[in-house]
Parts: sequence; structure tokens; C-alpha cells
Amino acid sequence: MKTYGLIGYPLSHSFSKKYFTEKFQNEGITDHQYELFPIADIKSLPDLLSENPSLFGLNVTIPHKVNVLCYLNEVDEAAEKIGAVNCISIRSFEGESYLKGYNTDAYGFEESLKPLLGPQHNKALVFGDGGAAKAVKYVLEKLNIEYQTVVRKATAGNILYSEITPEILDSHKLLINTTPLGMSPNVDTFPDIDYSLIGPEHLAYDLVYNPLETAFLVKAAAGGARTKNGLEMLHQQAEKAWAIWNK
Repeated sequence: MKTYGLIGYPLSHSFSKKYFTEKFQNEGITDHQYELFPIADIKSLPDLLSENPSLFGLNVTIPHKVNVLCYLNEVDEAAEKIGAVNCISIRSFEGESYLKGYNTDAYGFEESLKPLLGPQHNKALVFGDGGAAKAVKYVLEKLNIEYQTVVRKATAGNILYSEITPEILDSHKLLINTTPLGMSPNVDTFPDIDYSLIGPEHLAYDLVYNPLETAFLVKAAAGGARTKNGLEMLHQQAEKAWAIWNK
């Protein structure tokens, strides 16, 4: 039996087990299984691997996308540039596990974003600066879209929510939430911006997919903005992970 799984903490919001279990069933794959491995401390990873010798691949979610890097034998070029990993292939090499890290978030985000882009979406505001934001910014750079990162606590090169002026919102027509704001069960939270300034030329993209329509997207849509949640991105990155595991 080949085992795949997801590491992160907590994992109550994960869709991965359902997605891959249904995929195995639908495709008649009977010798594969997908499990959840909620580990609060990434230092538990070596023990997890030794206790589960049938592991062939892992997805990685919050809060381990960055701190998992030091446990990998090799990192894909894109993941190295991004500085975050959300997919690991596991191979046995001379009796030892050989771990290679990838970032399929970037692939999923790019594939789901590109069909929505118009000429006015040449500047973006990125809410949050964690592991998911790193993948988003990698894609924006690849697509030649300028961006400004917005954070809650002052850090070099970023701006605070309180520093977003009407001019900034007017010139940055692509709005991307990479934070957990709005994620179930905290569905009443959202990026703190002036939604009255959002109009039909704006595109609001939320990486959150539970709920499918976050408060951020509801507020943006009320101003006429086009909206997109993170579900398609999730499907795209999952299929990319499956392709990597089966190389």
C-alpha cells in the first residue's frame, strides 16, 4: 500500500484527504491511501517518516511551508526561488528517505488566475506575507504584475493596512488575500480596507476556499468587483502534486 498525506497544524480545514480518497476510488486505484498527519512541530517529521515507511508523498500546509525546507534533501528550482514548499516527493535511496520539495501552490494560483486578468490588472495588493504569499508573489513577478504587500505589523518593504490610500486602491486593481482571514470558523474576518472604493475594474482573489464565499469576496462583489476563491487553485495544485509523486 502506497501512502500519501498532509502535514500541518491544525488540519480541521483540509480538503486533501477527501479529494485524494475520492480520486483513488474514481480511478480504481486500490493500493493507495491518503492520510492526515497533524504535527504541531516540524521537528516531528523524521519520526513521522520512520513510523510510516509506506509514505511516497506529502502535501505541506500552514505552518510548515517554510520551516520544512531544512529537512529536505533537494528543492525544485521554483520552490527554492519562492522560499516555500507545499509538496514533497519521498523516495528510498540506499535505505534512507530522500525528500525533494516542490511548490505546487504557484502552479495552481497561476493557472486559475490567468484567465481572469485584464489589462487593468497590472498592479496588485497582496494581503499577508506568509508561505502562501511567497508563491503568489513568484507568480506575479513571472506575469510582470507589480505588487505591494500589506501586513499588520510593520516590516521592511511592506505597508500597513492603515497606509492604503484611495490612490493606492485605485491604481492596484488586483486584490489578493493570502491570509487565513475569513476562513471557517472565523468567517466574519476580512482584510481591513475601504471596500467602498472597490469597483467593477477590480479583481478580488481569495486563497481561502472554506467558505467558498468569504467576507472579503462578498464585500468586494458588492462594489462590482469580479471575485475568485481558492478552490480551483487547490484542485490544480493537487493534480500537480499527483503528477510529481508519479514521475
